[in-house]
Amino acid sequence: MDHVQTDILISGGGVAGLASAAAFGAAGFSVLVVDPAPPVTDEGAAGADMRTTAFLQPSVDLLIAAGLWERLAPFASDLQVMRIADAGGPDPVARITKDFDASDISDRPFGWNLPNWLLRREMVARLDDLPNVEFRAGVATRNVLTREREARVTLSDGTPVRARLLIAADGRNSPVRNAVGIDVKTTRYGQKALAFAVTHPEPHNNVSTEVHRSGGPFTLVPLPDRDGKPCSAIVWMESGPEVIRLSKLPVDDFTTEMNARSAGLYGELTLASPLSVWPIISQIAERFYAERTALIAEAAHVVPPIGAQGLNMSLGDTRVLLELAQADPANLGSVEMLSTFNKRRWPEVRARVTGIDMLNRASMMGAQGLRDMRANALNALYSVSPVRKTLMKAGLGMR
Repeated sequence: MDHVQTDILISGGGVAGLASAAAFGAAGFSVLVVDPAPPVTDEGAAGADMRTTAFLQPSVDLLIAAGLWERLAPFASDLQVMRIADAGGPDPVARITKDFDASDISDRPFGWNLPNWLLRREMVARLDDLPNVEFRAGVATRNVLTREREARVTLSDGTPVRARLLIAADGRNSPVRNAVGIDVKTTRYGQKALAFAVTHPEPHNNVSTEVHRSGGPFTLVPLPDRDGKPCSAIVWMESGPEVIRLSKLPVDDFTTEMNARSAGLYGELTLASPLSVWPIISQIAERFYAERTALIAEAAHVVPPIGAQGLNMSLGDTRVLLELAQADPANLGSVEMLSTFNKRRWPEVRARVTGIDMLNRASMMGAQGLRDMRANALNALYSVSPVRKTLMKAGLGMR
């Protein structure tokens, strides 16, 4: 079989891998993307990813350059305010509510929220428009062999591929990362998350709300109206056994518990989608590169879904990798390029993984005294304007 020659082979066709393919393709590089599972691009289909992604400001700039934002913008909901509500008192009601408003630091919203299944649909459509990009769904990377001048990969359909750069975007259990011998450090919290959509009588007013009590945050993120009603995506983090229990409840019983946990902030919530369950871990690879290979997204790092950091960190990987590739296209995939990528990304990612780990542990606090300490800390951080603005800028990745 004749081999395929390409500038870049991307292993992994999730949101991060598809976005990376569009970014490199729009920049003129030849790209082949493979993923063992065809993307689910319909909300009602089995296996649809019911989570949502909030693209923060720096990520949207990358999406614009990739030709993706014009497709996504009509479906996006602004995130103007990040609200933190502490419901850690004796009763499950919000006793402290603090709003972090993007207008304090920018003339744009913090970001824009979209459903993950829709992202896949629009990103696949964008790749179809790029003649130098090919997406092979249902095909995986099988054998990986790297040399000084290229990566040689055999795909699961038998196709041999030679690429100047191999990008691993193939998830937290990355086969490519394992093949090139990079270890990871994993932290397990005993948590899982439920992801689903709801409608509610009160408008969300482009506010993303994290309700903290115990077990992890209950986060409501704005979505466009559904059937004339305000709609939000929810990620509900609890202990693993509790999430499994909740996921098996009859709809009426689940709705009762969901409304109790929401602290009634948007009125009576009505379930508007199926539930999906996701494990919660933190993870970081010991380095983000090997010979002719770069790790991005969950192949490089995983964080709990707090502060919209996960995919935005992943797009930060692509942004830096693309900058280096465009600055010196002749040395795409060289050890100099990839070691520079690692130096620019690994320390920043490690700091964010550490910070999100601390926030998640704080959100899990169950004892009343610890909950009170968390509430007092929120009050203290919010009350000092320079500190509040610094935290908001740090969350966006702004200097």
